[in-house]
Amino acid sequence: MKKIPALVCLASTIIAGPLTAAPEAFEIGPDNTNQLPRGKEADGIIGDFVLRNDKIEAVISHNAHLRRANMSTFYGDNGVTPGCLYDLTLRGSNNDQITVFTPSGQQGKVAYVKIAKSGVDGEASIETVVTGPMNKGLYKRHEYIVKDGWQGVLIVTTMRNEGTKPFKGRVSDRWTNFSSRGRFAGINWADAIDPADKAGYAYDWIERGGMKRPGAEVSLKPGDEISFARFLGVGSSPAEAVGVVAAFQGGAMGAVECELFGAANERVATATVIVKQGSAQVAAYPDEKGRFAFRLPAGKYEMEARDHGRKTVTSSLVIGARGVQEMKLELGPASAIAFDIKDERGTSIPCKAQFIGIKGTPSPNLGPDNRAHGCKDQYHSENGEFRVQLDPGNYRIVVTHGVEFSHWSKEIRLEAGETVAMTGVLRRLVDSEGWVSADFHNHSTPSGDNTCGTDDRVINLAAEHIEFAPTTEHNRLYDWTPHIEKLGLTYEIKTVPGTEFTGRMAHMNMFPVKPVPFVQDGGLPAYQMDPRLNALVLRRFQGEETDRWIQINHPSMVQNFNDRNGDGKHDEGFVGLETMIDGIETQNYSASQILNPFPYMFYRRGTREYVRETREFQWLQNLNRGHRYWGVAVADAHRVHGNGVGGWRTYVRSSEDEPSKLDWRELTRNSRNGQMVLSTGPFLEVETEDGVIAGGETKAKNSIKLKVRVQCTDWIDIDRVQVLVNGRQVPKLNFTRAKHADMFQDGVVKFDRTIDVPLKEDAHLIVVAYGENFDLKTGYGTSAQAGIKPCAYNNPIFVDVDGGGFEPNGDLLDYPLPVGGISVEDAKALQAAREK
Repeated sequence: MKKIPALVCLASTIIAGPLTAAPEAFEIGPDNTNQLPRGKEADGIIGDFVLRNDKIEAVISHNAHLRRANMSTFYGDNGVTPGCLYDLTLRGSNNDQITVFTPSGQQGKVAYVKIAKSGVDGEASIETVVTGPMNKGLYKRHEYIVKDGWQGVLIVTTMRNEGTKPFKGRVSDRWTNFSSRGRFAGINWADAIDPADKAGYAYDWIERGGMKRPGAEVSLKPGDEISFARFLGVGSSPAEAVGVVAAFQGGAMGAVECELFGAANERVATATVIVKQGSAQVAAYPDEKGRFAFRLPAGKYEMEARDHGRKTVTSSLVIGARGVQEMKLELGPASAIAFDIKDERGTSIPCKAQFIGIKGTPSPNLGPDNRAHGCKDQYHSENGEFRVQLDPGNYRIVVTHGVEFSHWSKEIRLEAGETVAMTGVLRRLVDSEGWVSADFHNHSTPSGDNTCGTDDRVINLAAEHIEFAPTTEHNRLYDWTPHIEKLGLTYEIKTVPGTEFTGRMAHMNMFPVKPVPFVQDGGLPAYQMDPRLNALVLRRFQGEETDRWIQINHPSMVQNFNDRNGDGKHDEGFVGLETMIDGIETQNYSASQILNPFPYMFYRRGTREYVRETREFQWLQNLNRGHRYWGVAVADAHRVHGNGVGGWRTYVRSSEDEPSKLDWRELTRNSRNGQMVLSTGPFLEVETEDGVIAGGETKAKNSIKLKVRVQCTDWIDIDRVQVLVNGRQVPKLNFTRAKHADMFQDGVVKFDRTIDVPLKEDAHLIVVAYGENFDLKTGYGTSAQAGIKPCAYNNPIFVDVDGGGFEPNGDLLDYPLPVGGISVEDAKALQAAREK
């Protein structure tokens, strides 16, 4: 086995592409964006600077207005981070996993960022300067330095008090986002969000050239200056990165080279190796050939190799100075389940598998909740052929493909080293021809406020059978189409580029757009505090687009439409906003309140009780006031397990059913016409006797007949159908399985009736199909959606009774329009008075 020279790790041997002979520092322009490193968290744009050598490549953000890695790198007025390190990865690996490293908490405006040394003399560097006059007298300079052979970046900070008063402040660094962090051998380390990405970082102070470790704070008298440095290393694991930093610091170092084997000389690439010393620990990861290597200070360590479905192997390590310890670890054969899931046509389909421990076997923890391939006790796959390793034991396996297909369930006993083949068929039970299952609001890691991989989000969408999902990353124009194509999901899901425009007031989803590559936020304009201004900008953004869709997300109905400043007085909110939008999210990840006859809800957080608005009730009030914006149901997913896709969706009328043939223009036109039904699973169809569906208008005298049909897959059921007339629950139009058993069925079709609705005035009609005694647990298991009730309701159908055109009746449903600042006590008193 080959020995590892100092500062060289295994990851270095798999770097692709030619390497230059000298370090480099250069600026990115329109013609060399291909030189930017890539990766899950890569955020380089035109104007940034690339710093690289034979081992690593990094991006330092340039000095531009509002420059930031993503929306939520840091919040607040000082949340911009020009002149900071945005990307760092092994050269040619395109595996950036760090969002930002801010030396000494560097945030806010800087005077300049520029190349200090190009690299021709063997050293490349970029410097960021904050001048004293623009920083209350404190001059700051951060130098990012690389030389060939360094597997990281040396960052030198100089502070000088150019003011007239003493300065005292903290100098600690900040970095984000990571799944886990810690200290090992006195060095800070961080792991990639998804361990399967196999990247790690580490940093610590460096004492050389007269520079010492600073304390937690520095004190500078006028005229005083201090310089200090830290080395930020990168590797294929946190353990490797820790070794890189320790080696840069100097001292006695040794190396470990190890190979992991399963059965019959099989190489194990999926294991996690935990290196321990006392209470401290750090992870190492093998490459595709089951090999890993790292360097650590000489000493005694323990090593534990773990892999789902295999035995855990421990070993003691004694690392000597300048020595190399070669090891082989036998983890034995893996126990696993090999899936082959198809539809009734024999086509492999995306799906989700749940693994539920039974008979004393604990449910597995397959990985973080923000990835598809192993999230907690689930696995989401882009196709039906996949393999999941599990520890031996007893399990109930449940496989689903959204709410229109059957589920497949089986209990098994998995023996050690055994692979069980599972072949299942998921049949389409619900006939949704003419309607597309859509979700207008979801996120992945470019949004910044979550770390779900974009591929993982797309797989999650496909596994839950969402057929149309606009790309809606926070404050960034983006397009999921390349991810869909790469995953082979073109025939499963369609997207259109869009965004969620996010700030302190109303958040708005908008599509379509044209992302502008390699510019801040993909070319999105700056957010404004008045949502009406944002609606105007978005409506005409990038030129007139007649089919553009704009909705308000998780709206504050009070602030937007009733009480703009929250002073408890009704002021119509942002007057006119209702005419500038197409829809609002009446429902997302929580249980439906469409049948809640009260404008407020109560909830507890710890020992305190709080009050919040009932959004759907206020939507009904506003419909009666003449507001005609459509209800939309979404997941607003930020993770895969827990807050994932599928709990809520919106069915949109479409002339095409195959996702690859969907026309986004037709879908947005139909959505803008209200041709949408909101659902957690039941497929609801509502139509008047003259063929008018959701969003439409018709005429009638005294009564109107509604054809109501509800279908459910084999793991969803309903037991109530309620017709709302101008938002009111008419008792005679409330049908339950308990009292009207003859109206309900037990097959796929749960309800299929024509209902005669008496009318005394113009009315908007909404039909609610509800499962009061059911939930979604079979399909969602331990995810939060499991507790949601099956529910579906249509956007209103408007009926003109008097022949003078539809007129809203102004009925506020027995309560005043809610305003801001109401207390729990006052809300309960209001409710009690109404009940009396």
